[in-house]
Amino acid sequence: MFPVPDEPGAVFPVPDEPGAVSPVPDAPGAVSPGPDEPGAVSRVEAGRALIVGTGLIGGSVAMALRARGWHVTGCDADEGNAKEALALHALDAVGDDPAADLVVVATPLGAVVDELRRVLHGPLAPAAVVTDVAGVKGPVVQAVDDPRYVGGHPMAGSEQVGVRGADPDLFVGATWVLTPTAVTDPGAYTRLRAVVSSLGAEVVALTPEQHDMLVAVVSHVPHLTAATLMNLADRLGEEHAVLLRLAAGGFRDMTRVAAGQPNIWPDVCANNAPAIVAAFDALLADLAAMRDRVAHADRGGLLQALQHAAEARRALPRRAPAPRRLAELRVPVPDRPGVLADITTLAGELGVNIYDLEIAHSTEGDKGVVVLVADADAAGGLEQALAGRGYRTTARELE
Repeated sequence: MFPVPDEPGAVFPVPDEPGAVSPVPDAPGAVSPGPDEPGAVSRVEAGRALIVGTGLIGGSVAMALRARGWHVTGCDADEGNAKEALALHALDAVGDDPAADLVVVATPLGAVVDELRRVLHGPLAPAAVVTDVAGVKGPVVQAVDDPRYVGGHPMAGSEQVGVRGADPDLFVGATWVLTPTAVTDPGAYTRLRAVVSSLGAEVVALTPEQHDMLVAVVSHVPHLTAATLMNLADRLGEEHAVLLRLAAGGFRDMTRVAAGQPNIWPDVCANNAPAIVAAFDALLADLAAMRDRVAHADRGGLLQALQHAAEARRALPRRAPAPRRLAELRVPVPDRPGVLADITTLAGELGVNIYDLEIAHSTEGDKGVVVLVADADAAGGLEQALAGRGYRTTARELE
């Protein structure tokens, strides 16, 4: 397996152990060791990538990879889109690439499963990793049961449309969710995690179900709510011509996302309806409570709700700064499917940033060691949570 960096983080190789497997730095997507001090950033070796779907996100991934030395081929159901991506220097070539080390399916959600199956059933490089960028993960992951596939979703976007709006820096500082499962090949996960981190994104591992429930609250319902508010204002604007001229910063901020591509949302809603409806029910209940405070002149209750919201908004996390203290956690694990997904999604659930991840397999028996590097202040909580799941973890602070 390959050591995996996560910006900002260093690679801390597993000390030589009997039967341990050494990393393979020359493989595409592997990591070249960086400086020894904590906080150093290691480099991911560039390889060959295939982008299926050359729109805003696919084009941005392509540009970001090319900027880091990858050879990028792309294809699109609309050949004109792929040719435009080539003309804009997002791609090196148009078509398929059976030698690709990384395949990213960036089509609209309704076509993702068919494209993933087409790629996985076709010619692929022996160590190829396949991922997607769809905004709903549960139905996609359930339909594509292949160890080489790791579901993904970069939490980044733009009101721009198509490859002309693509930006190689779109993912810098963004959260990129990966959804490993019990069938995910650990090597595929670690290689993909390395590549995503090299694009400047922060990787969070969640189960597909966790992802869909959470993005319903922070992405899907906010977009639908913004669209509803925009439609309300537009309808009232027909009766009161001056209304939309009064739309200042607050209204524009709240409705900005309503300017995004409408045609992606019917598929999103169809594939994540239960989570979206549940989030809407919670929102409607809270709106009803807010309405009652206004209707009954509940000044105290209104002020309390607004103060709580203001504090919560100011506390929204930004990109986590590089920790001053790092800790290494070594987790002996059985060599069985699902272990890496269990550990990484637990860290994601706890909000623990993993700055480095490595897997050492032993040739003597059926055990291995997962080595994590995390913020020292959060390591104790992760160690306790792992113990609660039966993992005997040892931790030490790195100097």
